Amino acid sequence: MLPLIRLLQLASPVLPVGAYTYSQGLEWAVESGAVRDEAAAARWIGDLLEWNLARFEAPLVAELIRAWDEEEDAKVAALNADFLASRETDELRAETVQMGYSLVRLLADLDAFAALPGRRARLLAVETPSFPAAWSAAAAAWGIPVDMALPAYLWAWLENQVMAAVKAVPLGQSAGQRLLATLGARIPTLAVQAAALPEGEWSNFTPGLALASSRHETQYTRLFRS
Repeated sequence: MLPLIRLLQLASPVLPVGAYTYSQGLEWAVESGAVRDEAAAARWIGDLLEWNLARFEAPLVAELIRAWDEEEDAKVAALNADFLASRETDELRAETVQMGYSLVRLLADLDAFAALPGRRARLLAVETPSFPAAWSAAAAAWGIPVDMALPAYLWAWLENQVMAAVKAVPLGQSAGQRLLATLGARIPTLAVQAAALPEGEWSNFTPGLALASSRHETQYTRLFRS
């Protein structure tokens, strides 16, 4: 049961990495009127879940876990660099760098991670670690298999997006739970597909997200940092 407990810790909204301060463009989508109710929030978040997270970030996390497990640190560095390069705006890049930095600091101080032979040194050797690179390092170190890790990673992202929608649209708590139930039901299938997706087929082609994020950078009033 210990890997499950560690996974719950990694996916917890109280993980101190600042995820709750980011909306990933959703705040601008609300400001522009593209997202104004529960149905629109479901479309926006669901499309990003399927076409961005499940087709790029989740497969990358799966490959990072394998690379950490097999001590392919050059592969870890390459995948980390690929993810940083995939961030289309300054704020999206700053988000993953800040969250990655915070998680690395946390893991480096946690005996449950730092005491494992070589893990701390290998993680600290990654230049400008992104959040997926740090998160996957913990998953690999704690023996969490990919088929458990990916659903949790996707769920943590979904939960943060729904809570951002609850605050920004705004939506009620019941609406938030309906979104989590409906969109969460898609995660098992998406996680299986992500784990098997060849690297040559990865894609984060979501121009709406890039435009929303770039507009958000100059939005006059903001609750969120992205």
